[in-house]
Amino acid sequence: MDISDEGQPLDPVWLEISNNVCGGLAGAPSASLVAERFIGAGWSSESGSSWESYEVETSWCRIEVDPADGDTLLNGVVDPQRFEELAALLTRFGLRFSLELYDDDGELLREIEAGTP
Repeated sequence: MDISDEGQPLDPVWLEISNNVCGGLAGAPSASLVAERFIGAGWSSESGSSWESYEVETSWCRIEVDPADGDTLLNGVVDPQRFEELAALLTRFGLRFSLELYDDDGELLREIEAGTP
């Protein structure tokens, strides 16, 4: 189960800004399994921009989950005040990850890395 429309849609206020979050999941399971974990946390999911990618969202975040050379890439938009909440969710999933938060001018604001090697 990697597609679900049960979660909350992205708050329209976040549709107006450019992507402000990116990162990666080191040695992550397939993008499908990552999307399934988000669904289990109450997010919605749909097919992404490629055959193997997914877009997951909730009211405060929408990210593309995209497989790439043994890692899984993340990029999208997040409410900057909930950036740590996204990191906490990935930690709860038991994933090794790095996340970066950018401002409207593309300047790095925060960076979080977590997980065991």
